Amino acid sequence: MAQDTGGVKDAGPWIAPLRYVETRPDLPKETIETAKKIGPITYTALIDEKHVVSKLYNMVNVPTGVWINEKGKIVRPNEVAFVDDRFKNFTGLDAEPYLSALKDWIEKSDKSAYVMSEDHLREKLAAQDPNINQAAAEFGLGEQLYKSGHQAEAIPHFKEAQRLNPKSWNYKRQAYALSSEKDYGTTFRDEVQKTGGSKVYYPPPELPGEKKPN
Repeated sequence: MAQDTGGVKDAGPWIAPLRYVETRPDLPKETIETAKKIGPITYTALIDEKHVVSKLYNMVNVPTGVWINEKGKIVRPNEVAFVDDRFKNFTGLDAEPYLSALKDWIEKSDKSAYVMSEDHLREKLAAQDPNINQAAAEFGLGEQLYKSGHQAEAIPHFKEAQRLNPKSWNYKRQAYALSSEKDYGTTFRDEVQKTGGSKVYYPPPELPGEKKPN
């Protein structure tokens, strides 16, 4: 699921890269080649223009995975989840351990070693900080102002959302995309570097027996 206020216009190039590069022959050769390898999409892709899912589950980055079983119960909460290694040089993460864990869960269901215990889940899904809920409200107000043509008035609300929930990269990414990084006195890249770089920006999923990358 994509999370873009701009809908298909903004999410389209990521959902269907092959279709996108066909209209942009000026793109770098390696970008075009990667899109060709991925090929056309063969599944339905949803776009959450109002960021409802990220607000409900406090999803702070993309790509994010959540495991939900047949009964509608979360068995693994929000965590970074890559389907391949195309960004491995940037993230330092190997996709295979997570994909293997996912396959194990599909085969064994709740008996999988990768399903979190009740206590661990309770710890991960502890009651939210009130600031997180306030941040979601501020971000929603900023989006509404932006969509109604009041971009300048939206920026203070986007800033406040980031202040209240500084771990939400989704808020930063979307705010900068809807206006300009200069409105915030920083850049997305600089913000990533402040955290310690891409390998901190993308924390590895917590899998039994897996060692964190150096």
